[in-house]
Order: sequence, then structure tokens, then C-alpha cells
Amino acid sequence: MRFSATAAQALLFPALVMMTMSSHMQAQTPQASADTIHGRDHIRLPLPPEAEKTPVVDDYFGTKITDDYRWLEDAKSPETREWLDQEIAYTDRYLKQAKVRPEIADKLDSLIHVTSWSTPIQRGDSYFFMKRLSDEEQPSIYMRHGWTPPAHPKAKETNADLGRDVRLIDPAKLSRDPNTSVSLLNVTEDGTMMVYGIRQGGADEEEIHFLTIASRKTLDDTLPAARYNSVEISPDKSGVYYARFTPHKGSLLYFHKFNTRNSEDVLLFGREFRGEPLGEMDQIGARVTDDGRYLVVIVSRGVPAKRVDIVYRDLHQPESPFNILVWGIDSRFSAMYASGDWYVRTDYQAPNGKILKAMPGGVAPEAWTTIVPEGSDVIDGSSIVGNKLFVHRLKDVKSESTVYTLAGKAIGELPYAGIGDASGMSGNSKDRYGFYSFQSLIQPPTIYRYDTQTGKQEVFAQPKTPFDTSEYELKQVFYKSKDGTHVPMFIAGRKGLKIDGSERLLMTGYGGFNSSETPAWSPLWAAWMEQGGWFALPNLRGGGEYGENWHKQAMFEKKQNVFDDFFAAGEYLIANKYTSPMHFALSGRSNGGLLMGASITQRPDLFGAIWCGFPLLDMLRYQKFLIGRLWTSEYGSAENEKGFDYIRKYSPYQNVKPGTPYPAIMFFTGDSDTRVDPLHARKMAALMQNLQQPGQPDSGAKARPILLHYSLKSGHSAGVSAAQLIDDYADQLSFLWTETGSK
Repeated sequence: MRFSATAAQALLFPALVMMTMSSHMQAQTPQASADTIHGRDHIRLPLPPEAEKTPVVDDYFGTKITDDYRWLEDAKSPETREWLDQEIAYTDRYLKQAKVRPEIADKLDSLIHVTSWSTPIQRGDSYFFMKRLSDEEQPSIYMRHGWTPPAHPKAKETNADLGRDVRLIDPAKLSRDPNTSVSLLNVTEDGTMMVYGIRQGGADEEEIHFLTIASRKTLDDTLPAARYNSVEISPDKSGVYYARFTPHKGSLLYFHKFNTRNSEDVLLFGREFRGEPLGEMDQIGARVTDDGRYLVVIVSRGVPAKRVDIVYRDLHQPESPFNILVWGIDSRFSAMYASGDWYVRTDYQAPNGKILKAMPGGVAPEAWTTIVPEGSDVIDGSSIVGNKLFVHRLKDVKSESTVYTLAGKAIGELPYAGIGDASGMSGNSKDRYGFYSFQSLIQPPTIYRYDTQTGKQEVFAQPKTPFDTSEYELKQVFYKSKDGTHVPMFIAGRKGLKIDGSERLLMTGYGGFNSSETPAWSPLWAAWMEQGGWFALPNLRGGGEYGENWHKQAMFEKKQNVFDDFFAAGEYLIANKYTSPMHFALSGRSNGGLLMGASITQRPDLFGAIWCGFPLLDMLRYQKFLIGRLWTSEYGSAENEKGFDYIRKYSPYQNVKPGTPYPAIMFFTGDSDTRVDPLHARKMAALMQNLQQPGQPDSGAKARPILLHYSLKSGHSAGVSAAQLIDDYADQLSFLWTETGSK
């Protein structure tokens, strides 16, 4: 057993431990009392479970680094599981004392248990989409034939399903586990077959199934649970093209012929192309053009991709070799195909993006025709629907969309209601209608159908969320980072909130992987604002908000810029009296969990409470686990000397300092995270909790709670039940709200 028996017993039998150890406790200083850890709102905890130190020393280019908790990297060992049981009990003990939790859970329940929809896929007169009814735990897959019910009652006699939402796949009938979910992956162009996935909990892997729409029968053919980059039924419906990623090996594109064994699947693309090896860092995906003519293969080099290659095969000649659209250029390319022509969105010689009409056959992009030139605002997405080109831009992180002819003439814009986040236009290149959604931090999402011929738009779906947008305000400010860079930030909250430093404020951030953090709706943030706190979202470097240059300013040895941008946002909010350090809460997950770790170790004075979810924290070893190797294209690696030099400086796990008064912290992860290994949170929690043990410089009456919330269901991906989500969110917000109170 690798944790302190005394600490473990104190969790389960505190009275017994106090009686049997009373003489020993009296001989100790007050730090060692069972009531050492002081949460706000009168929450009291004993000492946390003490994990045994078992030092392992690594030599990095002559520098010795000691890791005391390497044994916690093994999630399945009896010692780790026993320690986790104690951690779960310890966190539960805290949450049972959080008086505000029932109130927050009720708010979350009302915001999450509403009927909700996904953007539909239109096939002819039929629409396929996900929908979860307000009293359900998981979305189901539905089909609707016809836009609305017919006006004349007799018109429905010929088709009982006309205009009605028909449930095709119900996850509740697949498993008794409410954390089993389904996903709508694709529908054939004629609307006769559908591809769907089944996922367990929040894992990345899913099992692939195929449904015949007319009979409502699922084929016997399945693809086993794995990470699939793409799955598409062939135009003749004889089989399926699928690209599967295997950790430490890479991606391969296969064709599976229906009614044959999976072992007979044919490898179509992977391992090498024209003498160039393809490895783990090369993510392969595929799709079929809307007209069914071409199989398009996309090879993304790294995560995020620094280079994207595109090749295609004429399916009218299935044995023909793959032709090159673009290959070997260190830029990103995204292909669109319409009316026999290729169009490409790229950042090649255009960091903010541009749209070109491409010439296949390996012709250099310099010879292609410019359709939409680069502008001052970054192009965030593009699509061709109804033979019109829709270009989505971020103007200071606010959505704008312009409609063009395929020759590049601007012919209109999509009307958005103020500051918010719009999706790109989705639809078929030859169909009349497309679909998009619009939302904001204070406005739940609405899905619209857009008529590409008239410009008319109608509401497809709008959840009846009990959140009164008119009672809240959303604004954008700009502040200066440490090096003088101007950084935008969204601030939202209930109208009339005080700006005198006394209010609670919750800030989140990400800053990485070219991912733009737009002001999108979240019931989590909405519940915090309903509770009475400010919410802030700074747009840190490392994201894609201002194009590739913005991204590159926080990669590799420049990663510290992300943290400096985040701390400067905190300083701005405090200086302008939105909050104060005591009332300042942080929340971040994944790469944002790394940001939380840096906030813990670099600026513990600035914040009162931190929720650190699914985090990367031991950056010297992250690349060794699960799919971590893919992210070396963003962070670099300590396996080379240059990478070690800059990563060691910010890696949270190696920068915890005894004697530092840290804020209250909740680490959140669980067994279902198959993307970021939970070992990061386990090791960091053990390390920081050790500082609160008797005799440590950071122990004492003022020590704040440090918790490990370890879920057996929740993971990195979507898929947990609404009830599980409400529980997890309630734990998160009740902790942050409690620990940013005045006492």
C-alpha cells in the first residue's frame, strides 16, 4: 500500500483514529490535527491521503530530475486503485459539505435538461439529426421527411411520417448504461443508408454501425471500437471507406466490403505515398465528393497540422492511382469540390487564409486562380452550398460570413444578432438549402435553414432554455500582455453586477493548437452567471483567432506567451475591479488544463480557486502516453535538449514549490479519458497534497483544499449522460463558488 495508513483511516474512521492517536496528536504541532484543511463557508477536511514517495531519477542531458510518484502512472496497479479510492472518498467528503451544491445542481438541471438538436444533414426531402428530449439522458438519431407537417390532413395519409421526427437509433435501447451514447456520422447521398457510432462514456473510441433507412435494420457488418478519422459509405453502397488511427502506429485508410470479414478489408492508402513514409504523426482522413465521383484523401501532418496534403481517386476507375491536388507544401489546405472544379482554402503565403480555384495534377498553388484574397480578418471556415461559396471569418473573434459566387463576387452576408459565434454553413454543394447555428455566451444556440436562392432563413430548431438573455450583458475589451501584445477578452454577467472588486469571477482559457475560443453558449458558464458571478474569456495567443501568426506566437519555446496573456487578463480584471484575487476562479481542461497548471505554479497569488480538468501537467513525459506523441508538433519534446530546456521551465509538475500558499485546487479526470492520460492529474494531486502533510513547509491551519475528483465514467470526449454532466458540473461550480467566497 503506497499511501499513509493514518490519512486513509482518518477518512473512513475519523473518530476512532482520534481516540487511538490522541496522545500522539497532542505531541504534534497544530498542523497535524484532523481539521487542518480549511475550505471556505466553514468546510473542514482532515489531511489528504498521503502517497508514498518512491523516487525515480531521470537524466536529461546531464540534468537529474526526480519523480517521486512515477508509480502512479500505472492506473491498474492495486496500489494506485487503493489510493484512488481514498481520493474519491476525500473529495466526496468536501462536496457533501458544499452548501451551495443543491442550488447550483438545480440551475444546471434546468439548463441542460432541455430538448436540443444538432445541425441536420439534408438528403433530398429528408433531414437527419440528433435530438435529446428534455427528460432524456442521451440524444437519439432522428429523421424527418419534409420540412413541416403538411397543411392538408389528407396529405399525410400517404406517408404517416411526413413532417414528423422519427427516432431511428435510441441509445437507451442499446445499453442499460446511461453513459452509452450514439453519434450520427454520415448519410448516403440518396438517403437510404446511415453510418452511426456507439461510444462508452467519454472515451474517444467508438464502434461503427450501418443502418438501412427503409427497413430500419442495422447491418451485421460492424467496425470495432477504435479512433476513426472518417467513415463513408461508397456511392454504390457496396461497402465503406474508413480511416482508423492506432496510437504509436498511425492512420490507415481501408475499404470494407459489406458481408465480408473485417480481416479481408483492403488497404487503400497509408504507410507511404510515392516513396514518402507516412507515420504516427500523419493523420489520414477521407471523404467522397457530393457527386460520388472522387474519393478525396487528406493527410494532416501533426496536431494541429503544419502541412496538409490532398490526393484523390476517380471512383469511376477504382483501380486507378491517386492523383495529387497538393503535396509537399508546408501549409494547410482544405478542399471543396463543386460542378467539376476544385476550390481550396489555405494559409499558403496567407496567414489569415484565402480561397483559390485549384488545378490538380501537382500544379503549384502560385498558378491557381485567387477567388477570395487574404484580408485583415482570418478566414475560419468555408463551404460550397447551392453552388455558392460561404466564407466564415473572425473579426476580432466575432463571427462574420460572406456569400460569394464561385467566381469570387461578394453577393451578400449572413445576418447575425450582435456578438456571438456562428457555425459555418453546412450542406450539399448542389442543394438549395444550407444550415448554420448562432449562439453567444448569453444566448442559447438556434439552428437556421438558409435558402441559397432567396437568402431567406427559417428556424429549424431553438431550445426553450430557461435563460433570459435580456437580463445579461456581453462585451469585449482589449488589454496588454506582458510584452505589449493587445489581446481581446469577452466579459459577460448579469446586468447590474457590482464593479468594485467584491464579485466572484470565473475565467477560462485555452491558447493552443490553432483553436479559436469563440463566445459560444455553455450551460456551465450560464449557471455561473445565474448564480451571480462574472465570466471572462480571453483569446490567448496559440489559438487561431488571428490566423497562423497568432498561433505561432505561442508554440514550442514561445509557450510562455500563453501564460503571460492569461495572467495579464487576470491583472486587467482585478485592476478594473471586476473581482479580486480572493474571489477569482479559474477553469480549464486539456491544453487548458496545462494553462491551469501554469497558473497554479506561476501565479498562485492571483487566483482564489482553480479547477484543472483532464490536464497535461508532467510535460517532460506527456509524449510517452496514449496519443501524446501527436502533440509534439505543438509543444516539442523533452527528448531533445532544446525542448527539455524550455519545457522544464514551465512544466507544472516540475515547478511545484514547498512553502507556497497555493489556492484551492480541484483536479478532475477519470478512467474514460483515453486522450490525455489521467496520470498527470494523479501525480500532480499526490505531489501537492504531500505539501500539506505534517512537517511540510506548506502545511498548517491556512492550507486550502487540494482535491482529486476522479470519475469512473467521464472522459475527454462527449458521450456521458445528462445526469452525469450535471453532477460533474455541479461539483465543479460548487467548489469554485465556495472557494471564492469571503470566508
